[in-house]
Amino acid sequence: MTTNRLSLLVVARDEERQLEDCLTSGTFADEIIVVLDRSTDASATIAARLGAKIIDGSWVDEGERRMTGISQCGGDWILELDADERISAELAAEVATQIQSDDADYYVIPFRNYIGGRWVAHGWGAYNGIGAKAALFRRGMKQWQSGLVHPTIVLDGKRGRLHGHIDHFVDEDITAMYARLNRYSAAAAADALAKNDIPHCFSTARRFFSRFLKSYVQRRGYKEGWHGMALAMFSALYPVLTHIKILESMDAAHETKNDTK
Repeated sequence: MTTNRLSLLVVARDEERQLEDCLTSGTFADEIIVVLDRSTDASATIAARLGAKIIDGSWVDEGERRMTGISQCGGDWILELDADERISAELAAEVATQIQSDDADYYVIPFRNYIGGRWVAHGWGAYNGIGAKAALFRRGMKQWQSGLVHPTIVLDGKRGRLHGHIDHFVDEDITAMYARLNRYSAAAAADALAKNDIPHCFSTARRFFSRFLKSYVQRRGYKEGWHGMALAMFSALYPVLTHIKILESMDAAHETKNDTK
């Protein structure tokens, strides 16, 4: 009987603080592939010390970056992580078993999201963080589409779900949460401008309120104290800041055009 092989894939940029713990949690994999995007810190040294195959390059498009990593994986199955994610012991055992079966072609894995050292169980969603994702898949069953931030994923085959979880260390504190909001909204604005997908102000206003209510009420962020309030507020502000940055860029382009006349 042929034994299926597992590739651990991690895509990172300047993640020296997180990368070692991430890779160490996945040393049961048959190979480790690390895609480093314009990294200038010690990430490459850490990955090499842990026996990873390193793909070093520069990508603007998030989907292209991730598909580059997938193309370099030699395993029959791929477990795809970000540097701020860790494989729990329960999940490691479950993955080792399931990749030898024909139960599914990809598996959705639940997340435990952390702010600092605190597990925040409620209120996640949208750009903030997810409750689960299809992180384990047979080679060829998951495709990332083009996009600068949060590109669309296309999955093929039979779906399964695992019980073991991924620990996701999202942000250290409120300052890091705001920095991520600023970074992601800038990327989303650039993506929208490239596609000429300019939102209407009424749509943005509606999304502000609907996102807050979804995070704080529907996803029960109210159970998490100030952490839940922060998640709901940042989730609501994401489309607003994105819209403002789109308008700011359009104004700047208009002024530049007028200056050249």
